[in-house]
Amino acid sequence: EVQLAESGGGRVQVGGSLRLSCTASGFTGDDRGIGWFRQAPGQGREGVACITNGNNSTATYADSVKGRFTISSDNSKNTVYLQMESLKPEDTAVYWCAADLGCPSIDLIPFFDFHGQGTQVTVSS
Repeated sequence: EVQLAESGGGRVQVGGSLRLSCTASGFTGDDRGIGWFRQAPGQGREGVACITNGNNSTATYADSVKGRFTISSDNSKNTVYLQMESLKPEDTAVYWCAADLGCPSIDLIPFFDFHGQGTQVTVSS
């Protein structure tokens, strides 16, 4: 059974940084992608970033976070990180990591087969 567990959320001031972690277990095979999506209060779910595993790992980002967020993976720890810099109030949301086969599209991350339980990120001014 695939399981994902997020950690690292919290409250930070505008312009601050946070790092989210997603530890995965239960995967078989190498062709997978792990991404992050978020949902702000009163808003729909938005794909944020995605990374594929393997030797030719690639990362993709939503336009809203390009240049501020970095997704990376440590395969030895089965963990994917989302480093968030220059945080803005509009980044306030519940963040989930999700997993599926590859990273077909940022927009599809909220529909990935497997999700974690979510972690709250609050950016205050």
